[in-house]
Amino acid sequence: MQPSGPSFGGDGESLPNTGSYGSYSASNGFGTDNLEASLAGDDARPRILLMGTRRSGKSSIQKVVFHKMSPHETLFLESTNEIRNRDISTSALVQFQLLDFPGNFDFFEKKSKITPEKIFKRTGALVFVIDAQDDETYSEAIEYFLSMAKLAYKTNPKIEFDVLIHKVDGDAYLSDDHKTDCQNEIKKSITEELADAKLPIRPIFHLTSIYDHTIFEAFSKIVQKLIPQLGLLEKLMDGLIGSCGMEKAFLFDVVSKIYVATDSNPVDMQTYELCSDMIDVVIDVSCIYGVKGKGGDMLAYDADSASVIKLSNNYVLYLREVNKYLALVCLMRADSFAKAGLVEYNFQCFKKAISQLLDAKAKFKSDKEKSDKEKAAAAAAGGAAVRDNAADSKLAGAAASGKDSGDSSKDSSAAGVGAPGGPVAAARADNRSAPAAASQRKKG
Repeated sequence: MQPSGPSFGGDGESLPNTGSYGSYSASNGFGTDNLEASLAGDDARPRILLMGTRRSGKSSIQKVVFHKMSPHETLFLESTNEIRNRDISTSALVQFQLLDFPGNFDFFEKKSKITPEKIFKRTGALVFVIDAQDDETYSEAIEYFLSMAKLAYKTNPKIEFDVLIHKVDGDAYLSDDHKTDCQNEIKKSITEELADAKLPIRPIFHLTSIYDHTIFEAFSKIVQKLIPQLGLLEKLMDGLIGSCGMEKAFLFDVVSKIYVATDSNPVDMQTYELCSDMIDVVIDVSCIYGVKGKGGDMLAYDADSASVIKLSNNYVLYLREVNKYLALVCLMRADSFAKAGLVEYNFQCFKKAISQLLDAKAKFKSDKEKSDKEKAAAAAAGGAAVRDNAADSKLAGAAASGKDSGDSSKDSSAAGVGAPGGPVAAARADNRSAPAAASQRKKG
């Protein structure tokens, strides 16, 4: 279910189905020109690289996950012929650059102006997509992954590597056994090749499809690696479910349906699917029965958003708004939910802690930007001062040189050096007259 033009937040900010979602921009970053400008800038956000062989499904993944395109519509997408750069900023915790590479992209082609150093320097994760339905290209895909892994690790050893074994949704993968066999085969081949190449890389393998929730879960785990506050968020989630008697809790980014944090209990796929679908239910129902905002748009998600869904197995799904783009969705027993006062109190404490965490993050970012600007200004001022001092020294040296030459001329004139009636001229005259006098004496 896709929301039809809802607004997120009480200020009436609209999120249309086309053009932009949240902070996505449709005009932001297609083509290498914008990419080069981005690489030359001082953007400190991490990067996620989508790489793989041709027609492996890279563009379909980013369209479905981050641009809310229907999976069936991806069949009409054209092949990617150049690096596409997307700025993803859906919440204070989900902020990064997503680079979608053409299939089998080669950094060392003559036409390529993009160097590995520029790309991998600030990369947080390299996501490599392998088409599980095309087993004939496994060896090609593995070889290409190894070449990119070597370049990436050489440039930035801190890069995280994730391999998406994609398109496990065809007739060949109707059973989980077939999916597991495919994953084990690819994992074994890549692990052996990395060991032979002596690369200390341990990629994480995911079975994914755009037709179910597996791609969202995989990207949730990938994005979590880029969140420095993940450990603190998990502790807050553990404290919340322990105080309220919850079974499982997720902190969702509402726009992308990626969960940015969860508690330390193992993630059950069915539980995640229920909690993820609950966000769609709340938004769709709010679009029909919600109140209108300032601009006349329907408010699908605001500060008062909350929902309770009672399941047939004596469990309850509970959704509460945390901030404008974050929602807490949890699964708990009906008897635990009956203690409404305890649940409400602990949720407010959790919400306050998240707010303080985000405020501290924003303040740190603001202070860092201010410090960087001050350093840049000081460096510019220092450079100008050095140039001024150099210019002053040059002028002083020129003036001193002129004064010395003037003093030398004066001294030469005073001593009669080179003057018509000076000592040198007199000596020359004496030398000329001496032979003439000697000649006259001989004649006499």
